[in-house]
Amino acid sequence: MILSQYLAELKNIQTLLPEEEHSLWQSYKVDGSLESRRRLIESYQPLVFKTAMRWRLPEPAMLDSIQEGTVGLIEAVEKYDHTRGVAFSLFAVHRIKGRIINHLKCEDGSLLHIDSPLTEGASQTTIADLLIDAQAEVAAQVEQNYLVEQLKTAMDRLPAKEQQVLQGVFLDDCQPKELAATMEVSLSHIYRLQKQGIRRLRGMLSKLMGNWR
Repeated sequence: MILSQYLAELKNIQTLLPEEEHSLWQSYKVDGSLESRRRLIESYQPLVFKTAMRWRLPEPAMLDSIQEGTVGLIEAVEKYDHTRGVAFSLFAVHRIKGRIINHLKCEDGSLLHIDSPLTEGASQTTIADLLIDAQAEVAAQVEQNYLVEQLKTAMDRLPAKEQQVLQGVFLDDCQPKELAATMEVSLSHIYRLQKQGIRRLRGMLSKLMGNWR
């Protein structure tokens, strides 16, 4: 498959409604429906592409990275616990990113094919990027996964509005103005909630992060 074909297929993917997604998770996790599993993997394929686009890659390397990211997505679908109330996108993005990074790594730990991660715009930075070094050695991947689990637990403990803002800004690529309109608050309040949420996360994880160095 060439990249243009892949992009054309992405355009045909429709975002699942919350109740539809919940039904699919129930069908897959409880009833073992492989069709529901397939639909979940297909519906989150844009997340794979979005993650792979963080690096400047030539088309062949991009397609390879998308393939690796899809493996990470499949793993996430299989391991996700839909009863915990954690957004699947938050759970999946780290497995997708980890698969791609491991694929791009040379034996010495440097990254193949790339100039640098794309950093233009806050929407391309995830919450995990604030806490995790994406250039860590392959041997640290297990530790990274553990840290991600702790991050998800900490996210669940945030006040609802702070969690909504961090989810929107860092995971759903929402513009702060859009969030302000949706939540019916001022733009300055959105920025305040964002800063408070990040500060709370760092506070909850400070001891863990201190041991990480």
